[in-house]
Amino acid sequence: MIGTFIVDDEADLRLLVRLAIERRNEGLFVAGEAAHGEEALAQLDAVDPTVVVLDQMMPGMDGLETASHILARRPGQLIILYSAFLDEKLEEQASRTGITACMRKGKVSELADFVHQVASGAP
Repeated sequence: MIGTFIVDDEADLRLLVRLAIERRNEGLFVAGEAAHGEEALAQLDAVDPTVVVLDQMMPGMDGLETASHILARRPGQLIILYSAFLDEKLEEQASRTGITACMRKGKVSELADFVHQVASGAP
């Protein structure tokens, strides 16, 4: 089973991502949700996710900073940076940070397949 941790400051988007993952129902489940980086770090060990789906633009710590903290505690943690503002520069920063993969926010239905691909080692 692939536990997904959704970290996004927009409650509506967290709900859409949750529904997309639950509908896929092929070994994916939502292990937890957080509204910002600090909350994600507080829940991380209890949630114990396979994949973290992480927004970039959040209050407080942004996605890159949150990912750095996650990876310091859990080297090798699979992280997808899920951002509406994804460009080449952000993808390069994400790669240097150790983020596994990036995906532009768009069709939420495609995210569940992408989570499955990343968890299977084929981003």
